[in-house]
Amino acid sequence: MKYKAIVIIGIVVLCCGIFVPTASAQDDKNHGNFGIYLDYTRLTLAKANMFGIGGRVGFNINPHVVMEGEMAWDFERRTTATITTSGITNTFRSDLRLLHGLFGPKFQTTGPVRVFLLVKGGLLNFGVSGPATPGTFANQIGTITDGDTNGVLYPGGGVEFNAGHIGIRAEAGDEIYFDNGANHNFKLTAGPQIRF
Repeated sequence: MKYKAIVIIGIVVLCCGIFVPTASAQDDKNHGNFGIYLDYTRLTLAKANMFGIGGRVGFNINPHVVMEGEMAWDFERRTTATITTSGITNTFRSDLRLLHGLFGPKFQTTGPVRVFLLVKGGLLNFGVSGPATPGTFANQIGTITDGDTNGVLYPGGGVEFNAGHIGIRAEAGDEIYFDNGANHNFKLTAGPQIRF
């Protein structure tokens, strides 16, 4: 599992090294974007609504193709399961958290209102350790290589409204993680961005 994480990080670094010089060579002032967003994920199997925050950065290959990387952390969502065995009922609680990491191309129109499609790959890490504290995020990063981490395919689409360098972006898609088959989950993000 440790080697998978090293390979994924290596591919991301390689892609950034290839695409950043191409984006910087453009003559216009539209080299890429960065932004923050609110994240909503509906976990189908757990029947849980997860909310969190994230950030993304993208570099334009040309006016219609952007390579983007993003990461989001969904806050603690307490889930409860009641199990009855031999007349004895036990209640179990789980402080579930999600860590999303995605990278891939975005195909977009141009102009102040942009419609786009994207397909990204990456990982989804499930964390269940203790109450949410400032150190919990760092602890969950540490469990990527040896915790419950699954591969992800994320096809989606959305719209951006831009006024100069400032904009607002909303997107939705199917975050499919692979654990005993494909698990489909609705994902919605929205937030401000800055184009540079």
